[in-house]
Amino acid sequence: MSLQNKETRERVRALVREVLKSVPPENEEQPAYLPEHVVVNSLQDKLNREFDRDESAKSLITEDDLRGLDPEARLRIAENAKLTPLAQDTVNEKKIELIRKQPRGASIKVETVAIGADHGGFNFKEQLKPFLEGLGLKLRDFGTNSLDAVDYPDIAHEVAKAVGEGHVDVGIIIDGAGIGSAMAANKVPNVRAAACYSEALAKNSREHNGANVLTLGSVQNSFEEVKEIVEAFITNELTEERHGKRVSKIGNIENQYSK
Repeated sequence: MSLQNKETRERVRALVREVLKSVPPENEEQPAYLPEHVVVNSLQDKLNREFDRDESAKSLITEDDLRGLDPEARLRIAENAKLTPLAQDTVNEKKIELIRKQPRGASIKVETVAIGADHGGFNFKEQLKPFLEGLGLKLRDFGTNSLDAVDYPDIAHEVAKAVGEGHVDVGIIIDGAGIGSAMAANKVPNVRAAACYSEALAKNSREHNGANVLTLGSVQNSFEEVKEIVEAFITNELTEERHGKRVSKIGNIENQYSK
């Protein structure tokens, strides 16, 4: 064996010895601390939710409405909703917990609603109608009636006129953002339209500003959020005198420019 090969082998052996020094013996005790079980965000969100799916807008629950639910899932349904026999069997087999939504009919401040939407809000409008009717409200639908493109000012004008002329208590208009419809509706006398993206805004618009038209953006909120916003809007009203005086001033400004 040459001197060079011998030196190379010795260097390899020395390197192996250094590596082995850094490896703990097999019988070395494991640390007493073990990581606690961590709930990932998505699972934590699920645990914090009151229910896993909301079908409270429907009066009849079918087997299709339960499709995809995990065993022991929580399903929110309307207080008086009925289940088909197959749906009831699925509930029993999967041990699905039914959470019946408590109606807020006693606190609803309106009786009649004009509703309208452009093509961007059409789907939400169609979903809102049974929800509102389920609350006992009478609806007047001003369209649109398909996904074909229409101009939102035309729909907003019709809904706003019904409110401004006193034919209905409040109006609900849905387009892509809710802003354009609010602008159009506010050109109609006696209308105070508010674009709201949260329950808090909807409540404030009623209590502080006496809003009588709610505009919504179909690309701003999920349908579940829209339902909560609408419910906040129709269950609140202007009550305090100080807010009433300020709303009267809004009317005075309008009158100055309508002469």
